[in-house]
Amino acid sequence: MFDIIELPVEAWKGTCLPLSYTTRQYYDVALSRKPDGFSVELTLKELEKPYTSSPEQYDFPDRLYADWWEGALARGVVLDGKLIAAIETCPENWSNRLRVTELWVDTPYQKQGLGHALMETAKQQALRENRRAVILETQSCNVNAIGFYLHEGFTLIGLDTCCYSNRDIERKEVRLEMGWFPEQP
Repeated sequence: MFDIIELPVEAWKGTCLPLSYTTRQYYDVALSRKPDGFSVELTLKELEKPYTSSPEQYDFPDRLYADWWEGALARGVVLDGKLIAAIETCPENWSNRLRVTELWVDTPYQKQGLGHALMETAKQQALRENRRAVILETQSCNVNAIGFYLHEGFTLIGLDTCCYSNRDIERKEVRLEMGWFPEQP
């Protein structure tokens, strides 16, 4: 098994996490206004062709200890001097939640329990700190990640249809917020 260690900010700040994925499916987001309210529907659909998301597409690749995450804590697995997996959490004190800001496992090490082990560290941190929830963001087209989070006990808690662009629904990349809630005594 791999040892998960704390990644001190002095040594790891700015470390790029090459997050990428390919998918053949997405969750289609349909919003409609009704006389008595709104309707929101997410339906799993097939893409016409596979979609790949990679750091090269964006001017802001994911990095550990970004300046806007005050109080962030990163943990990870280092093998032969190379980072192969990481999770970063950040307290959201005003709402007493813990946000997972980054979660990454290098492709050759996926499906070996590292993602689960890293997520467990976030859940344990939330319990130690008496946080009411662990929350995170993913995209409606990142179907594998959504499946992983559901398996880890997370549930959909919200969405943002204009987080990445003004055409997120059309682009099939809507920000989804997911949350995990510790069992109440």
